[in-house]
Amino acid sequence: MHEMSITQSVVDAVCEHAAGRHVLSVKIQVGALCAVVGDSMQFCFELVTAGTVAEGASLVIDEPPATGHCHVCGSDFSVADFIMLCPCGSADVEILTGRELRILSMEVS
Repeated sequence: MHEMSITQSVVDAVCEHAAGRHVLSVKIQVGALCAVVGDSMQFCFELVTAGTVAEGASLVIDEPPATGHCHVCGSDFSVADFIMLCPCGSADVEILTGRELRILSMEVS
């Protein structure tokens, strides 16, 4: 379950930047191609925040869809799964979005 280690890294960064202030909420962005299960991350968040300044904070996960660009036909398209094929059939594609994994914001008191 890699969600645990990813969530631990997020919480470590949030607690460091909170500088002792109580964290009320954290908003993260996890792209569709990151292979991270949002419900698992929510569960892990509750576990790893216990005893920290982020205990009791809410976790908001923004999950942007994956998109790609075809170098053959020039079109941009939605990527539905991990098979990176353009609707034209070409595999010469560049992933534009869907690999994001970042902390967007946090609310402290």
